[in-house]
Amino acid sequence: MAAPTFETLTLEVEDGVAVMTLNRPEKLNAFNTQMMKDMIAAFDVTDGDDAIKAVIVTGAGRGFCAGADLSAGAQTFDYEARGGEDKAARTREGLQRDGGGLVTLRIYESLKPVIAAVNGPAVGIGVTMQLAMDIRMASTEARFGLVFARRGLNPEAASSWFLPKLVGVQTALEWCYTGRVFPAQEALDRGLVRSLHAPEDLLPAAKALAREIAENTAPVSIAITRQLIWRMAGASHPMEAHRADSRGIQARGAMADAREGVMSFLEKRPPAFPNTVSADLPDIWPDWEPPQFR
Repeated sequence: MAAPTFETLTLEVEDGVAVMTLNRPEKLNAFNTQMMKDMIAAFDVTDGDDAIKAVIVTGAGRGFCAGADLSAGAQTFDYEARGGEDKAARTREGLQRDGGGLVTLRIYESLKPVIAAVNGPAVGIGVTMQLAMDIRMASTEARFGLVFARRGLNPEAASSWFLPKLVGVQTALEWCYTGRVFPAQEALDRGLVRSLHAPEDLLPAAKALAREIAENTAPVSIAITRQLIWRMAGASHPMEAHRADSRGIQARGAMADAREGVMSFLEKRPPAFPNTVSADLPDIWPDWEPPQFR
């Protein structure tokens, strides 16, 4: 399946791994309305292609994402005043919605694991879009900044839900209160990123991790696992997890994947899982009513 083309990013697929590269290098990959639409559409593509087992998100050039494109000046964040496509693309049921949040909610719903390969400066939405991704790996040259209060704004992209879960309330508030830009080592020390790499080693390391997932695990199991871990982050009692994972075990245990997983282990050979996310994902959430995020 040939990957479609986008205005603000590229999507390349090889060996079961999709690499989504934010591609406005002349603007340090600054986020605009078109990038919002392209990212949402790109995750629709990766979810819909059973050949894709994992997704890496990185940036072209020397930056990951420098935050919102500020070329509209004082009206940058006033979408009502800007009107046109900027306003229309963010309007849902008559209400203005945060564009970064529309992206992170789409990433949250992803059926494939998502790895951030943070190759350079990541500020504002450049940080908050990463929070809905599963694993963050960074170049030693990366920099991070939750600069909203320094721009007269508040945190966006549902980061008030994601960020404290990753780094704790104290660190989340310090970073948001000060709005300072901090180095990759601090991001590692405080748990925002999983590992640091020399710039030339970052993408190969991210691909190696993605391939380990793609080559050894059942895609339907990964999709269920991702849903369980993220959705249960807001559960009120472990019984909610017990009910959901019990449904999953019951459904998966009767599928060909489980038989293949056991037999490939006993026969000491690589597994060849036959089930697909598009056709075989069981409903382990009969009472789940996801909020409308589109």
